[in-house]
Amino acid sequence: MPEAPEPTRYSAVALPDGSWWDWDVVAWNSGEFRLGAGHDLTYHHGLELVFSDPVFVSCPSAFHDPVFREPTPEETRMVTRRTGGPPPVLVAFEADAHGVEPVSGLIAAEALDIVEGTVLRY
Repeated sequence: MPEAPEPTRYSAVALPDGSWWDWDVVAWNSGEFRLGAGHDLTYHHGLELVFSDPVFVSCPSAFHDPVFREPTPEETRMVTRRTGGPPPVLVAFEADAHGVEPVSGLIAAEALDIVEGTVLRY
């Protein structure tokens, strides 16, 4: 009897040290989903999570204080079922989106780059 394949394991995103409490969607198209973060997004942001070739995105357009975590087995199964296989990158988080309770975010993509540097917003 063939052995069942081992399930794909994902870890929580590790961010560089910094003041990354305000987040919003900077760009979203078929080839890229980009989140910007900083301590005040009025004039600039200093961190970007750049997801290449996103295949599944469930994320508010703006949020605060995300806590990145490992995706649950249920989230992993759901994305795998919807996308036809386990994605190379699967990121999960809980964040404040100005609602009564935290909102869950889930993003699946081909790759993730964490880019630090000032990006002006004017």
